[in-house]
Amino acid sequence: MGQRKRIGILTSGGDCAGLNAAIRAVVRCARTYDWEVWGISQATQGLMERPPNATPLTVDDVDRTLAMGGTILGTTNKGDPFAFPMPDGTVCDRSQDIIYGYHQLGLDALIGIGGDGSLAILHRIAKQGNIPFVGIPKTIDNDVGITERSIGFDTAVNIATEALDRLHFTAASHNRVMVLEVMGRDAGHIALNAGIAGGAHVILIPEIPYQLENICNTIKGRQKRGQHYSIVIVSEAVCTESGEHITKLQQFDQHRLGGIGQYLAEKIGDCTGAETRVTVLGHIQRGGTSSPLDRLLASSFGVAAVEAIARGEFDRMVTWQHREVLTVPIEEAIKTYCAVDPNDTLVKTARGLGICLGD
Repeated sequence: MGQRKRIGILTSGGDCAGLNAAIRAVVRCARTYDWEVWGISQATQGLMERPPNATPLTVDDVDRTLAMGGTILGTTNKGDPFAFPMPDGTVCDRSQDIIYGYHQLGLDALIGIGGDGSLAILHRIAKQGNIPFVGIPKTIDNDVGITERSIGFDTAVNIATEALDRLHFTAASHNRVMVLEVMGRDAGHIALNAGIAGGAHVILIPEIPYQLENICNTIKGRQKRGQHYSIVIVSEAVCTESGEHITKLQQFDQHRLGGIGQYLAEKIGDCTGAETRVTVLGHIQRGGTSSPLDRLLASSFGVAAVEAIARGEFDRMVTWQHREVLTVPIEEAIKTYCAVDPNDTLVKTARGLGICLGD
């Protein structure tokens, strides 16, 4: 079985469904090699602490977490390690603290689960500290470059689709236009997939510019045909007609996307005379029980990451391509951003179904 190894694993960036399934798969697969797995708390921040905030994980620790939402290791999407905010208001490069924490734990390899931003940071730290590293892609936005699917996306789509299913009935009961705002920091994959699956009449994504007149004409056309309700799904990254993002000021002076649903509802109401209502799913898309597909994907990724370590394949990310799990160099995996292609098959499907995309 080779030399006994000690592997570290952490989750970084925003949480999503399926993270625990991936952690569980890493622990279970590592056991077949008689390797130890140490779970690192709160992403790289756990490696900054002294002693490092990490604990050994056994199969008994993780076996009941397969369907559990969130991450048992905790995570954070704040604090760039290369410009880490200090209590006195300054910033400090703490990458060496992370590297030192890794070596303090006596680790032989590190598995990081994150999106493109997190993986880029972890890749940089691993190169700097000569750390054998394997990445696992997760993001509800499904926008990591060279992988057809990322952990968390399917669950987010399922939740958005269920919301659309429910909104159809209340919209029809009151002859309303229901606007559903979903996540999608830069890409419209959730809105497009859920919009088709949930029978939306209008799908708006940031990759396809819209004109309000086209949206209103679609809704008015339905009204004339006796279809007195309509369902609109919009990605949070969609801009106003003038090309501006709508954001909300939150804690720590952070601006977050949000509000395009209300903007569109008011415009549609003024244009069509229809009564409008807005639902913003927000973090509901991240939480809760993971879908069977996300559990399968996460389990496959977790096993593949351990197998990559066993083969000595480092500085790579596991991907889902052509119905199998492969590994690719991390730099190659994150150098391209996977937005929705306006000529994508699902875009053509939406058009073929008569769904208005706003253009």
